[in-house]
Amino acid sequence: MNFTIAIPEIFVLSMLCLILLVDIFTPVRFKIATYLLVQLTLVLTFLCVLTQYLNYSNQIITFNGAYVLDKLALLTKLFLLVTTFFVFIYAFDYLRKRNIGRSEYYILGLLAVLGMQIMASAYSFLTIYLGLELLSLSLYAMVALDKDSARATEAAMKYFVMGALATGLLLYGMSMVYGATRTIDISQLGDIVNLATRNENMVVLLGLIFMLAGLLFKFGVVPFHMWVPDVYDGAPTSVTLFIASAPKVAAFCVTMRILVEGLSSMQIEWQFILVCVAVLSMFGGNVLAIAQSNIKRMLAYSSIAHMGYVLLGIIAGPDTVEGYSAAMFYIATYVLVAAGAFAVIAIMSDEGVELDKLEDYRGLNARNPWLAFIMLLLMFSMAGVPPTVGFFAKLGLLQALVEANYIWLAALALVFAIIGAYYYLRIVMLMYFEEPRAELVKVKITMRPGILAAISVNGIAVLWFGLLPSSWIDMCRLSMV
Repeated sequence: MNFTIAIPEIFVLSMLCLILLVDIFTPVRFKIATYLLVQLTLVLTFLCVLTQYLNYSNQIITFNGAYVLDKLALLTKLFLLVTTFFVFIYAFDYLRKRNIGRSEYYILGLLAVLGMQIMASAYSFLTIYLGLELLSLSLYAMVALDKDSARATEAAMKYFVMGALATGLLLYGMSMVYGATRTIDISQLGDIVNLATRNENMVVLLGLIFMLAGLLFKFGVVPFHMWVPDVYDGAPTSVTLFIASAPKVAAFCVTMRILVEGLSSMQIEWQFILVCVAVLSMFGGNVLAIAQSNIKRMLAYSSIAHMGYVLLGIIAGPDTVEGYSAAMFYIATYVLVAAGAFAVIAIMSDEGVELDKLEDYRGLNARNPWLAFIMLLLMFSMAGVPPTVGFFAKLGLLQALVEANYIWLAALALVFAIIGAYYYLRIVMLMYFEEPRAELVKVKITMRPGILAAISVNGIAVLWFGLLPSSWIDMCRLSMV
C-alpha cells in the first residue's frame, strides 16, 4: 500500500477534522475562519494534485487494486477542485445575506469534494460506492440547508428518495456483476468477462443495466431527470451552483472506469443504451427548457440536454480516438459555463430576493453592463456560438460522431443544438433589447471585489478557451490515453 499516492485525500480528510473542531469553538462573528480554512484546503490540495499530475506519467494501482492514479483521475481532481474554489467564492455573500448555514455549507461541500476525489481514483466497486455515497449524503444535507423554506425541504426529500433508489439500483447491479465474475476490481473485470460463459455474461449484462441506471441518475439524464428541475429550483442558489458543476465531472470519471476500462467487451450493449438515453435527453431537455419562465428551471432542463451531449462522446469513443476526449472536454466546458451562469443568478439575488425569473433579466445591460456581458458569453457558450469555448466543445463531439460513422446521431445533435439556441438567445435579447422592470431600475447590483474578480475570470475563460482551446483539448486527450 502506497499511502503517498493518496496524499490529497488524506490531507482533505485531516483538514476536515481540524475545521470541524475550529468551527465548534469559533464565535459566530468569526465564522469567516471556516470559509478561509476550507478555501486554503482546496488551494493546497490543488497544488498537491498538480504536483502529481506533472510528475506521474504511468498508471499506478495501489490499496489492493482499489485505488488508481492516472491522468484521468488527476485531471478530474484538478477540474473539481478549481470549480469548487470558485463556487465557494460565489456562495459567500449569498449565504451571509440570508444567514443560511454558512459553516455547514462549506464543511459539507468539502466533504463532498473528498467523496468526488475518491470517485476519481476509485478502481473497485467498493471505493466507487464509498465515494458516491459520501458525495450524495453531503448533497442531500446541502439542499435542505434553508430550513425555513418549504421548497428547499421538498427538493431535499425528492432528491433523497431518488438518490436512494439510484443507489439501490447501483448496488444491485454491482452485486450481480460480482456474483458472475467473483471480483469487484475494475482492473480484473474485463479479462474475466471475456472468459465468462454465456449465462454468466447474461448476468453481467443485467448488472450493467442496473449500474448504468444508478450512474445516469448522477448525470440527471432522461429517464432519471424528474428530480433535476425541482432540486435546482427549490434549493438555495448557492447549493444549486455546487450541484450543477463539480459532481458532473466525478460522475463522468466513474462512468468511464466502469464502461470503458471494466466492461469494454460489452460496448455494443452499453452503446445501444446510451444512444437511447442521449437522444431522449437532448430532445426532452431542449424542448422542455423552451417553456420555462424560471431561469433556474430552464438551466436545469438545459443540463439534461448537455449531459445527453456528453454521452455522445462516450458512444463514439470505442470507434474513434477522439470520442472520449471530446466527452471530457465537453463536460469540463459545461461545468465552467454552468458555474458562471448560476453565479450570476446568485449575484442578481444579492438583495435578499430571489431574482430567478426570466423577466428579472430585462434590461440587465442598462443596470450592470459588465454582468450582462458575462452572462452573454455564458449563454453563447451554452448555445455553441463561436468564438466561445462551447462552440469547440460541440464541434469536437460532432466530429467524433462522424468519424465513428454515427452521422445520423450527429445530425440529430445538430438539430437539437439549434433548438436549444432559442432559449439561450432569448436571455440575451431580454438583457440587451428590453427595458428593465420598473421596480428593479433603481436596485443597484453590488459585488464585492472578490466576487467581481471571480465572475470576470469565469467569463473571460469562456472566451479565452474559445479562442485558444488547444491546450485544454490536449489535456483531455492525454487523460484518455
